[in-house]
Amino acid sequence: MEPKISEPKTSRRGLRLAGFAAAAIAVVVVVVGITSRKVADAKLSQWTADQAVPVVAVASPDTRGRVTAIDLPGRLEAYSQAQIFARVSGYIKSWDADIGTPVKTGQLLAEIDAPDLDQQIMQAQADLASAQANALLSKTTLDRGQSLIPSGAISRQDLDQRTADAGNKQGLVKSQQANLDRLRVLEKYKRIEAPFDGLVTARATDVGSLINAGSGGGPALFVVSDVSKLRVYVNVPQNYVPGIKIGTKARLSVPEYPGRNFTATVEASAQAVDVASGTTRMQLIVDNSNGELMTGAFANVRLELAGPSSVVNIPASALIFDQNGLRVATVSADGRVALKTVTISRDLGKDLEIATGLDVNDRVITTPPDGIAPGDQVRIAGESKPGAPETASNKRNPDKG
Repeated sequence: MEPKISEPKTSRRGLRLAGFAAAAIAVVVVVVGITSRKVADAKLSQWTADQAVPVVAVASPDTRGRVTAIDLPGRLEAYSQAQIFARVSGYIKSWDADIGTPVKTGQLLAEIDAPDLDQQIMQAQADLASAQANALLSKTTLDRGQSLIPSGAISRQDLDQRTADAGNKQGLVKSQQANLDRLRVLEKYKRIEAPFDGLVTARATDVGSLINAGSGGGPALFVVSDVSKLRVYVNVPQNYVPGIKIGTKARLSVPEYPGRNFTATVEASAQAVDVASGTTRMQLIVDNSNGELMTGAFANVRLELAGPSSVVNIPASALIFDQNGLRVATVSADGRVALKTVTISRDLGKDLEIATGLDVNDRVITTPPDGIAPGDQVRIAGESKPGAPETASNKRNPDKG
């Protein structure tokens, strides 16, 4: 029979130590896990807060002077235009110039048959002849009386009466002569002539038409226009007027010549603002010696506006308009928003020229988000930002963003 072997005492002690070690390790693991989770949660909270900060794009104001152009509707008109009315009443006997006919100064356009005027001239001639005869008789009577004064055959009073009668008769001669001269002048207006070289652009009469003297009886008989050069009238908005000087060149385009431009020059400005439209009327001159442009036509006028050499330009999208007026959002060095009140010098469409309120070193938010307020924290697009914290999900799936 084999002897019984007893278990050593050291094995039990080792088991107890191992159990304590395992428990300690478990506690350490739990503590480290909890601590790591708290740190991760804190990082996640910070990252979430950072993501909540609006990201904005900023740009420094452009300080270069710019040359911009504005397109305005214009109307072409003849440099000189005359509406011709009749000075005598009668009937159109004939006309010699139709619309589109080039005419020279003094060229016959039409002739009027005025029988009433002819009769008035004949009566005036007769009245003048009668007045001249009476004046001659009075002069003869006066001369005879003057010769009889020395002999005492007539009195001094009788001589004075003869002198007054002769003077009166001579005055009637002058009156009748003036009346006849007036009618002779009117007789010349039986011929309607061109007042200057030009083009007949309208004819509103025909043979046999009844003509009334003056301009109140209907439309003009003819319209003669000088089209060798044309006037172009445009209405310029008030804020652009200072940039358009006399002598400024402009490009003119008309629908009948697509893709073609004509050169015009600013000749005059009304120097007054129309209260109804807020515009100033300006006159340009365009050469039309080739006769390609037509009076009364619509034209598009492009005027170049030279800005100052140093200005502050910002994108139009940067402008904020609310109950506080016109403002621009800027970003300070610490990433805080500041709203600055500005005034606009010129509106260039996509850009704005700022007169006051901005400095060339300001960082302007090009598209400010809704509800932005002074002191808001923002992050500038393109600057480095903290990465997303590592989570358990990221650890398990490192390829998923």
